[in-house]
Amino acid sequence: MSAGVMPQGGGGGGRRRARRSRRSQPMSEINVTPFVDVMMVLLIIFMVAAPLLTVGVPIDMPETAANALPTDEEEPLTVTITAEGTVMIQETEVPQEELIARLRAIAAERESDRIFLRADREVIYDRVAVVMGALNAGGFSNIGLVTDIGGPTLDGSSG
Repeated sequence: MSAGVMPQGGGGGGRRRARRSRRSQPMSEINVTPFVDVMMVLLIIFMVAAPLLTVGVPIDMPETAANALPTDEEEPLTVTITAEGTVMIQETEVPQEELIARLRAIAAERESDRIFLRADREVIYDRVAVVMGALNAGGFSNIGLVTDIGGPTLDGSSG
């Protein structure tokens, strides 16, 4: 067996320098792993928090087979009619005689004329129609009726 010695000025040192020069060049690829991790955490947080952001007035809404309405950038304005016939804007009870005046004041501050109407299934249709008229008189012409999904359809099947 024999052992050889490589000259220092020649081939071996040049390779080392070439490796170092490649390492010192700026990286041209973006590492998106931290970005994806942050997005996944935010997605989970919003998925958990979204159901908590709904209006907290407990009512038993009817179920329908209708699809959900698209949402706006503004917080949705919701009017609720409870089983007792009480009218509430968001979570604040409003006397019947003040409803139109309060709706006009709110409409003046909002960009959208969309409003959501929630009513307990025990409320008679006449009461719902009167409140819908008040919503229209208050400046809201885009009224969405809120129901629970999964109800029966007209063809007899469940949605």
